[in-house]
This record gives sequence, C-alpha cells and structure tokens, in this order.
Amino acid sequence: MNLSNLKPAEGSTKNRKRIGRGTGSGRGGTSTRGHKGAGSRSGTSTKVGFEGGQMPLQRRVPKVGFKNPNRVEYVGVNLDVLQALTEKYSLSTVNFDVLKEHGLASRNDLIKILGRGELKAKLEVTAHAFTATAQKAIEAAGGTIVKL
Repeated sequence: MNLSNLKPAEGSTKNRKRIGRGTGSGRGGTSTRGHKGAGSRSGTSTKVGFEGGQMPLQRRVPKVGFKNPNRVEYVGVNLDVLQALTEKYSLSTVNFDVLKEHGLASRNDLIKILGRGELKAKLEVTAHAFTATAQKAIEAAGGTIVKL
C-alpha cells in the first residue's frame, strides 16, 4: 500500500456537485441562484405547483362533472366473504370488530353488506347498511341483521 493507490472507504463519499465552493468548482459565484431577487436569498420557497407566473397546470385543465361533498362511501363486504369467514373461524356473529380484525375494514370505515355469493351459515350480522338481496339471503339462512 502506498499513496498512489489510496481510496476512500466504500459509501463515505457522495457523488454530487458541491455548490458555493469557489469559482474553480464551476458552481461558485451565485451558486446556481441567479442574480438578485427573492430567489437568490436564503429562506425562500414557492407555492406547490407554482410555474413562474405561467398559469399552473391545475388551473389550465378543464374541470368536468360534480363532486358531491356529502357523499357517504361504504366499504362493501359480500356474502361469500362472510361465508368464508364463518367456515374458517366458526363465527356466529359478524360485526365491525370482527371485520376490522380480519383486515376487511379500517377504523373509520362504514360497512355495507352486499349480496354476491351464497350464505349457508346462521349469522347475526351487524353493519351500517345492507342491500336488499343481502338482507333476504341472511334472513333466509336463519340469521338476523342489525343496522348501526
């Protein structure tokens, strides 16, 4: 080992251009900030989406349709999913806590039971909403529904 073959340790150096380190570096002087103005000073920032005074993309693109601010969005759980849960864990009641425990809902979700699939198990199902077909299927299997 001698001075001609010394190398820095792996990962100890960064492969980037250092700005503001003298004229010889090629990034000295104004340090890529241009001359004068607020942008050349420290502590400046621009708004998100600001395009230098040009009309921003978010305002140029036409808006279409209507977004209902009062829309209530439900997380759907089908009957075949309930049947699979009861077979796997031998449940007699299905409520919000059970669905949350098995990853079918999260904390602030509203649950709606949907009618896809067949339900053979007698269940007491507690949810925020039910479709008509799901309600009929649960009651036909001898179960009960409870609306939250």
